[in-house]
Amino acid sequence: MDKHELRKKYKELRLNLSAETIEDFSLQIANNLLKLPVWQFDFYHLFLSIAEQKEVDTEFILHILQGKDKNVIIPRTNIEENTLINYLLTETTKIKKNRWNIPEPVDGIEIPPEKMDVVFVPLLAFDKNGHRIGYGKGYYDKFLSTCKPEIIKIGLSFFDAEEAFQDVYTSDIPLDYCVTPKQVYKF
Repeated sequence: MDKHELRKKYKELRLNLSAETIEDFSLQIANNLLKLPVWQFDFYHLFLSIAEQKEVDTEFILHILQGKDKNVIIPRTNIEENTLINYLLTETTKIKKNRWNIPEPVDGIEIPPEKMDVVFVPLLAFDKNGHRIGYGKGYYDKFLSTCKPEIIKIGLSFFDAEEAFQDVYTSDIPLDYCVTPKQVYKF
């Protein structure tokens, strides 16, 4: 299957998940994340879930990060440039949904990409080589290309890995880990 077919397949699989399953799987993913050796850092980039797309609920991960007193960075999309602007999440951060129902910070303290240590990456599908398929706009590949080389990239998925993707591009940045409800993949 090519990326277009895989996007369609995994969007459909997610849309068939119940709210209870999404909550259970998201909690299992958060618990599996605790097994990773990534909790000694300071700056963690976390996407806020699009409930309408039935994404992994990152609220559980947010609670872990706040409980460990970490700096949480959340993105806002720059639609004109297909890039992300990243802000420190604080008690006063105002969150508003954009036209794609992505919860985003309205404004705040901007954090440069090179400051981040760990990025939790949204995806629709991934393969056993650490390649991921997102929604197709390239926001995260562009963002990750501006981060320091040693940044740790962790995908979050309700589903297991595909064997291998056929149409991987040189601009596609592979993951270091992908965490599912059942297991942790290390690449």
